[in-house]
Amino acid sequence: MIDIPEINSIEPLAATSDVWFLDIWGVLHNGRKPFDSAVAACQKFRQSGGTVVLVSNSPRPRAGVIRQLTDIGVDAHAYDAVVTSGDVSRDLIAAWSGRSVRHIGPQRDVPIFNGLNVRCVGVERAEGIVCTGLYDDDTESPDDYAGELSALHARDLQMICANPDIKVERGGRIIFCAGSIAAAYEALGGRVLYAGKPYAPIYEMACQIVENIRGKSVDRKRLLAIGDGVHTDIKGAAQFGIRSVFVASGVHVEVHETLAEAARRHFVAPQEKPVVVMRALAW
Repeated sequence: MIDIPEINSIEPLAATSDVWFLDIWGVLHNGRKPFDSAVAACQKFRQSGGTVVLVSNSPRPRAGVIRQLTDIGVDAHAYDAVVTSGDVSRDLIAAWSGRSVRHIGPQRDVPIFNGLNVRCVGVERAEGIVCTGLYDDDTESPDDYAGELSALHARDLQMICANPDIKVERGGRIIFCAGSIAAAYEALGGRVLYAGKPYAPIYEMACQIVENIRGKSVDRKRLLAIGDGVHTDIKGAAQFGIRSVFVASGVHVEVHETLAEAARRHFVAPQEKPVVVMRALAW
C-alpha cells in the first residue's frame, strides 16, 4: 500500500520546478468553464519565472485548442504554449500520404487533416483508420461501434488513435473518448498506433517547445507534470522520468471515496506514483 501526501497548495512544489506540463481538461477547465484556482495558480507560477506548457490529448491541433480555451474563458496569461495529441497525430498521418482513410470522429476534428495528402472515405475503400473520438460523444458509447470496427478489422486495417484518453469529465458528465474506441478495436485484435500521453513523442515535442521558449533545455528534475489521468498524465510522466501531481476528478475518484483511498487504489506500483495528490490545482 502506497501513502501519497495530499496537499491543498501547489506553491511548495512550484518552488522546485521551472516548467509545468499541465493537462487541460479536468485540471484547467471542465469543458464548459475554467477552474479559477487553477488559472490563478498558473498565472502565479509564470509570474515567478516558470513556464507552463499545456499538454493535451485533444485530437485537435494546437490552434483549435487555443480557440477553445479562449471561448471557454481561460486567460491567455495562464500558459506559454500548447502541444496536443493532434499535433503528434498529424506526423503519424503524414506518413500515410496518398492513402484513403476512414475517419472515426466528429466533424469538428476534421482540421487534423488540413494540408495532409489523405482522403477520408467509407469503410469499404479505406486503407487505414484515424480515430479522433466518437461521432456523437453526448449519446454514444463504444458499444455503438461494434459493427463498424468488426468490418474494419476484417480488412486488417491499422488505426491511428489521436486521443488515448478513455473518458473525460465534461460539465459534470463522464463522456467517452477516442481511446475507448481504440481499446475496443484492440480487443478485436486490431492494430493501433497511439499519439499523445502516456507515449514519449508528445513529451519530446513539449520539451522542444520549452527549449525554444526558455532558450535552453531544462533538467527533467525541474519538470512537473500535473494531470487527472491515471493512465495518461501520471503514467506518461513516470515513463518519461519526470515528477507528477495527481489532480482528483470524477474520472478516477468514486463519489464515496476519500482522496487517499482513491490514490491507494490507483497507484500500486511505486515507480508510477505521483509525488502528491490534490483535489484541485490551487496556489
